[in-house]
Amino acid sequence: MTATHSTRMLILGSGPAGLSAAIYGARAGLAPIVVQGIQPGGQLMTTTDVENYPGFREVIQGPWLMQEMQAQAEHVGAQMMWDTIVEIDVSQRPFRLVGDGGTVYTGDTLVIATGAQARWLGLDSEELLKGKGVSACATCDGFFFRGKKVAVIGGGNTAVEEALYLTNHSHDVTLIHRRDSLRAEKILQQRLFANERIKPLWNKEVVRFIGGGQPEGLVGIELKDTVTGALSTLEVDGGFVAIGHHPATELFRGHIALDDDGYIQVEKGTTNTSVPGVFACGDVMDKHYRQAITAAGTGCMAALDAERFLAAADFETVAQAAE
Repeated sequence: MTATHSTRMLILGSGPAGLSAAIYGARAGLAPIVVQGIQPGGQLMTTTDVENYPGFREVIQGPWLMQEMQAQAEHVGAQMMWDTIVEIDVSQRPFRLVGDGGTVYTGDTLVIATGAQARWLGLDSEELLKGKGVSACATCDGFFFRGKKVAVIGGGNTAVEEALYLTNHSHDVTLIHRRDSLRAEKILQQRLFANERIKPLWNKEVVRFIGGGQPEGLVGIELKDTVTGALSTLEVDGGFVAIGHHPATELFRGHIALDDDGYIQVEKGTTNTSVPGVFACGDVMDKHYRQAITAAGTGCMAALDAERFLAAADFETVAQAAE
């Protein structure tokens, strides 16, 4: 027999956005259910040192922070479900979702916090050195490379923005691009070319991230010239892969309005989506900031928006019954 779980607030995703929504929803008495998804805890589960989350004077570990958030959400009454949603119906309330094992979830409101993933190069060496000098977030990790040599891989807006940001910490930033021109907006290119701390390296493709030292960390990047095929090595302490992100929104395509980049569209200043009663928070709707603290903030907003939506809907129901 297929199991069914019903709640006033159904939350998809268990990163900072989803768990913050769960905390606020539980404290409002909405008994939220959190479907944790493919990566419980979100991207912070693969992040080692976290130094920019408010409230901790010492460096903390990403997985520890997410464990504490989940424990807090459960303590105030949220229920965690280890499942992955494969089917949704938001054409009417309550919204109906189906997990990959057939379990049905219904919610009077739905909060989407499925996040976005950084695009990686897909190299074995990249995987081995993640968190050991190889990163996909300069804002998160640039501080750890103060006064060191760093490189950014990419040629779009993300790469140029990351390179410019890193000049706050490093005097020696190399932008590696596999073509001879950038795709970034012209104003960003002008800022990059005017910055003496950034050196573009054209027609170069990353072959391998090179580790060394004790404990092991990134010491260099092996490059291949896309024109001549010649190999070379760039000595660096940090390598930032900046080739974009892809939001986890494929499930919602055709059901909820997305922008041209696949992010969920929300009404400005709110978490309201194109479907009344469905709210989006965190990286799934935020292509600009992508920080744990901003995700948590929009998670709070989504819970408050959902609570107010339910209060208005309940009032309307009572008013209609009294007529």
